[in-house]
Amino acid sequence: MDRFLTFLERTAEKKLTKRKRIKAYNSTKKRTVLSEIWSWVDALVFAIFWVILINQYLFQLFVIPSPSMVSTLNVGDRVIVNKDSYGVELYPAGKKVLTGSRRVQRDEIITFYNPEYDSKGPVFDVLSQIIYMGTLTLVNIDKNDDGTPAERLYVKRAVGMPGDVIRFEDGNVEIKPSGSAGFVEENDFRASSDLVSGPHRSIDLSYYPALEAAAALDAYEEAGLSSEAPSYLISKRSELIGSGYNYIFDRYEYDKERTGMLAELDPSDMTIRSSHAHYVNGIYVPEDYVLPLGDNRDNSRDGRYFGAVSESDINGRVVGRFWPVTRISSLSDNI
Repeated sequence: MDRFLTFLERTAEKKLTKRKRIKAYNSTKKRTVLSEIWSWVDALVFAIFWVILINQYLFQLFVIPSPSMVSTLNVGDRVIVNKDSYGVELYPAGKKVLTGSRRVQRDEIITFYNPEYDSKGPVFDVLSQIIYMGTLTLVNIDKNDDGTPAERLYVKRAVGMPGDVIRFEDGNVEIKPSGSAGFVEENDFRASSDLVSGPHRSIDLSYYPALEAAAALDAYEEAGLSSEAPSYLISKRSELIGSGYNYIFDRYEYDKERTGMLAELDPSDMTIRSSHAHYVNGIYVPEDYVLPLGDNRDNSRDGRYFGAVSESDINGRVVGRFWPVTRISSLSDNI
């Protein structure tokens, strides 16, 4: 990597020296409107070229697009991503080289390619990333059907490491570290491992029984047994009315309870039993993978839904915030 950086430095120095000689020569010639325009275009293209190189191989600027990391990172925050942390990415979303021993460490804030991203083709994917980097995150041509910016990259916290098993109980994380015999509640694990307290909950846990009742009733309806549903479930579900929470405020827990009830109603359905076992047993993190989760646990589309992420799809580590001005800071205290 040092050789590569030296090459970039020497190339930039040669280019700048050459441009200085050309500028000195041109200053003795008569200036025209066309030559003036070309000079500005040449300077702009040169600047964009080096901005893209720096963004691709050294540091990338990134705008936080969603509230999944609030309040560690808020929507609209602009951060600096170290692209050299886990190897060198040859081109946007391309193969990584020089990975060596550069591995993701637990609790680092990482950026990675969205596993659920709907690709518009490799040419567009690369082009949109080049434009995004070349304009210092000001222009994003990658849009969803509704016109909102597509989330090509996600930013989350690396919570699960290779060999870990992560499961969720009423939205709370329980961790079974590699080699451990049992699960530990995340808060206890963080305290014993001297990790930050960035991850947090915002939902009143007293409403989870009502959510679970709603899931069970939907399972009865799905099984065609609505008339046999216990009245206490209907009564418990009614607590959600006027609570301010959506009918399904925790999709993961809802699906866990729904599949559990379906398995009870029809134990012979091996597909649904297998699906429910996934929620009960937890998510195993394979070698060379990490499980990313948002700090804003109750408003994050993360590894709970798309699983562990390969380290080859992780393109950098968030090291600092440079916007807004009042929140400029290093993020070294958040890992």
